[in-house]
Amino acid sequence: MASNKNRKVPRKKSRKKLWLAIGIIAIVVIVFGVYEVITQSANQSAAAPTKVLLQTSMGNITIQLRDDKPITSGNFKNLVQEGKYDGTVFHRVIAGFMIQGGAINESIPAIPDEIGTNNRNLPYTIAMAKTSQPNSATSQFFINVADNGNLPIDSAGTKFDSVYTVFGTVISGQSVVDAIANSQVTVNSYGENSQPVYPVTIIKASIIS
Repeated sequence: MASNKNRKVPRKKSRKKLWLAIGIIAIVVIVFGVYEVITQSANQSAAAPTKVLLQTSMGNITIQLRDDKPITSGNFKNLVQEGKYDGTVFHRVIAGFMIQGGAINESIPAIPDEIGTNNRNLPYTIAMAKTSQPNSATSQFFINVADNGNLPIDSAGTKFDSVYTVFGTVISGQSVVDAIANSQVTVNSYGENSQPVYPVTIIKASIIS
């Protein structure tokens, strides 16, 4: 009898060890699975920059916002989500230079400049328009149709790239941008030959990703 009891003891211990091992493995699998889900979600978010669709009276323009200009991109995104650009026009158009829009008939708080070390006003990039004062951008923006980065903006030779924050790129609808840039224009109230004869309207601006 004693020998039989002695043989049963290790079996019970083995079963306990087996179930303990199974439990540990199950916990590890669950933790690893949760970690993978969180990591994949984070990677997907990081790999998918915000895109904005401008539906205009001359066609659609898709803009991908830069994530390294969080204040400027965030301001533009918020204005889009609030519908502030809907029904506005490209009020200043200069062929071979840029198209400008985003004038809103209400007060919009100014935001800080985000020039940084990688600020290039290349063709089909979007940048914030502003006054001659630093940190004065609000809602108006322009889309470059040429490499304007080295253009001087004053008698001191201050370069475009050191003044106007670039916060995105046109990834679809470049031909629409070109068509708007080559619209027929007339002289505006400032004496500049840049006011479209036939207004080009942003019918709807929306976040698409």
